[in-house]
Amino acid sequence: MSIDRPESDLLGILTELRKLPSETEWVEFKHNNADPDEIGEYLSALANAAALTGKVHAWLVWGVDNDSHAIIDTTFNPAAARVGNEELESWLLRLLSPKINFRFYALQAENKPVVLLEIGAAFRHPVQFKGTEYIRIGSYKKKLKDFPEKERELWRVFDRIPFEKEIAAENVTAEEVLRLLEYPAYFDLLSLPLPEGRDGILAALAADDMIAPGKGGKWNITNLGAVLFAKRLANFRTLTRKAVRVVLYKGESRVETVREQEGGKGYGAGFEGLIGFVTNLLPSNEVIGQALRKQVPMFPELAIRELVANAIIHQDFHLTGTGPMVEIFSDRMEITNPGLPLVQTDRFLDSPPRSRNEALASFMRRVGVCEERGSGVDKVVFQTEFYQLPAPLFETSDDHTRAVLFAHREFKEMDKGDRIRACYLHACLRYVQRDYMTNTTLRERFGIDEKNSSMVSRIIKDAIEAGLIRCHDETVGSRARKYLPRWA
Repeated sequence: MSIDRPESDLLGILTELRKLPSETEWVEFKHNNADPDEIGEYLSALANAAALTGKVHAWLVWGVDNDSHAIIDTTFNPAAARVGNEELESWLLRLLSPKINFRFYALQAENKPVVLLEIGAAFRHPVQFKGTEYIRIGSYKKKLKDFPEKERELWRVFDRIPFEKEIAAENVTAEEVLRLLEYPAYFDLLSLPLPEGRDGILAALAADDMIAPGKGGKWNITNLGAVLFAKRLANFRTLTRKAVRVVLYKGESRVETVREQEGGKGYGAGFEGLIGFVTNLLPSNEVIGQALRKQVPMFPELAIRELVANAIIHQDFHLTGTGPMVEIFSDRMEITNPGLPLVQTDRFLDSPPRSRNEALASFMRRVGVCEERGSGVDKVVFQTEFYQLPAPLFETSDDHTRAVLFAHREFKEMDKGDRIRACYLHACLRYVQRDYMTNTTLRERFGIDEKNSSMVSRIIKDAIEAGLIRCHDETVGSRARKYLPRWA
């Protein structure tokens, strides 16, 4: 399992590995050989072999004889090992692609030092070390490219196993399942009565793929179960960095942090608390739009809910060391998630939903956290228009996707880019509502008086020149013209 292992568990694993009749594709025994490049190549080979053989982890063991499997001790000390001035572990991680989970354990067995390296199975792509992919053929380490049939088989494995079905904690007892998961929240969200006995609870969780049968009457907690209902995501090592981080800044920059907090619970159990925490941090605006004169949050809660849910659901869980983040500034809110989107950012509003985490998205839809149809971005755009806020911005940077909500600004304070973006999204929203944008609808969107409709005509002209919208029928007079997004 991926929660921290007590030494008793590690000794039990060592005993089981030593019982194997000979080295397998997913286990390698060493004495003292601690050449960094050799370790890196084995990380690649064993991770790929574990995926190919259906194992959650592979193991590299120092201090055990290769032939007899007797404990012979080792001088290898991973905590002290360095490559140049860099710690061995960080050096290895830097040269692996994609990043995988691995961990060294040093322990005493039969009063002799032994080191275990636990290696997470490859996922989504074969693991490379220094740009080369390796595989185990029997007990030998080889370059994967020299065995094309193995490479094809490995890609078939990756195509079959989604993130949600991978294992977050392996072979845990029924008691540990109930200790690690916020199981009452599962029944609350589905409006189901809590079963009286433990077996009923486990059966319900298993039927929804939150857990799966393990070995010897034990259970495996799936990534789906852990990411939705972990009491503490930190209890699952591969999910530690997937908690949503909320940061409140002073002013418009990241120079001074006022408050920072990381969510601890799984997304299903903690979503309402997360949204409540975020909205409570927001300052209020006294006047938004023409007729609203009351204290309202800087951003509509419905827009926040949809964008946070989207960030959670559409993130790339296989990008290590990063998770969803909500950043609040005096003039905007930025919601960022790891992973590039599966559709272009300028088509978020109209594209059918595509999620790399379909089981997670499906459950979140079932319990009403996010929209059944579409991505919910149409709701976000509608809310910003209703409150006459600047149009939201959707962008990508490096391996991340970001949605930005802007605080209220008067029309005269919006720059040309703000106005064109609002025009384009307004045209998209009207289109998905099976209607057209006109000068009148855009004027109302901006709250501009009819006598100033020429200002709106200028925005429409700029949006056409930017290639974002087009005229439906240019033969009619300018006042009667209707407009569509460029792709419609």
